Amino acid sequence: MSRQSDALESSDGAATLREGLPAGVVWVIVAGCLVALLGLGTRSGFGLFLAPMSADLGWDRETFALAIAIQNLLWGLGQPFAGAIADRYGSGRVIAIGGLLFAAGIALMSQATTPTTLFLSTGVLVGLGLAGASFSIVLAGVARAVPEDRRSWAFGVITAAGSLGQFMIAPLGQAFIAAYGWSTALLLIAVLTLSIIPLARALTGRSGPSGADVDRQTVGQALREASCHSGYRFLTAGFFVCGFHVTFIQTHMPAYVTDLGLAASVGAWALALVGLFNVAGSYMSGVLGGRYSKKYLLSSLYFARAIAIAVFVSVPASEASVLIFSAVMGLLWLSTVPLTSGLVAQIFGPRYVGTLFGIVFLSHQLGAFLGVWLGGRVYDVTGSYEIVWWISVGLGIAAAILHWPIDERRLTRMARA
Repeated sequence: MSRQSDALESSDGAATLREGLPAGVVWVIVAGCLVALLGLGTRSGFGLFLAPMSADLGWDRETFALAIAIQNLLWGLGQPFAGAIADRYGSGRVIAIGGLLFAAGIALMSQATTPTTLFLSTGVLVGLGLAGASFSIVLAGVARAVPEDRRSWAFGVITAAGSLGQFMIAPLGQAFIAAYGWSTALLLIAVLTLSIIPLARALTGRSGPSGADVDRQTVGQALREASCHSGYRFLTAGFFVCGFHVTFIQTHMPAYVTDLGLAASVGAWALALVGLFNVAGSYMSGVLGGRYSKKYLLSSLYFARAIAIAVFVSVPASEASVLIFSAVMGLLWLSTVPLTSGLVAQIFGPRYVGTLFGIVFLSHQLGAFLGVWLGGRVYDVTGSYEIVWWISVGLGIAAAILHWPIDERRLTRMARA
């Protein structure tokens, strides 16, 4: 109990964990949960629009997939810069601007009649908006507000909230499409996304030299330190696989389900189940990450993904197999996020976690770009997603191996040397 009390103690005598988290910290976590719910929930439902937009506008699947691929690429490229700005000026401003761009991109997407407009709206505007309003910036803000011994738990709660958004918004999006058509559905979702802007006010904290960061390490020193750390490189490579998996599945699963001859609603519920079960998966990941080795948990998660995908593509396809697979993948879906971001903060400290995790997340988005584009390309060439499913299996095994040798110990600051 004394260790917990010391972790939360500050110079002005703030409350200890014995008395519960301070109200301000609780509000930061709640606001972070709501931003993640809206951001990840909305973004995860884009795959619902692949089939209706492509059919209505006469596009092949690669066109829509390329738009989502551009979105993920720009999201990833913008993330380190958004993280650096958040580290310098606070997360709130970055999240508010990101929320505005996110909503504007979805609104413009509703008016898309050409591939160019789709690429600009869904790809560029939404991608840059997500860089500012994504869970990466939220987690960076929370990392600076929450004590270290509660940080993994807080990361798990916020990631779980993002998954709850997927469970809530995916069926809502499908209902909007069925009732009003895809264009009006997107406008309604854009209005919902604007709620991110007022929530950003609670996440205004910025980094500052305190505790382990009293050495006043610069961002350049932090980047050099991380680049020389083999564990950071392994984390970066492993997160590429996470991006490949989740973006391929959430974008192409609804269309894959209809290819199987099942109702479009099954695809929507498949995404919803992923979100629902990931509420439990992400929360437990955060809890377990505070008690056990994060690298071994990550290795286990990636290996379990490989097994789940291999079984899914090997058994006869049915509504039951789709829903069971979605539930299993949900438990493993974003469970990597609290562990990966937690390892970055654990090894390097919270001061530049926005910048450092932003670079790791860029790798995630490069994997996402490849996964979603390759899915569309392979389908248009072969009429099947089977090749990409098996590539996903191989990548899962590779990621499991990569995380095993990571050194999890907290680094001694380079600036002191």
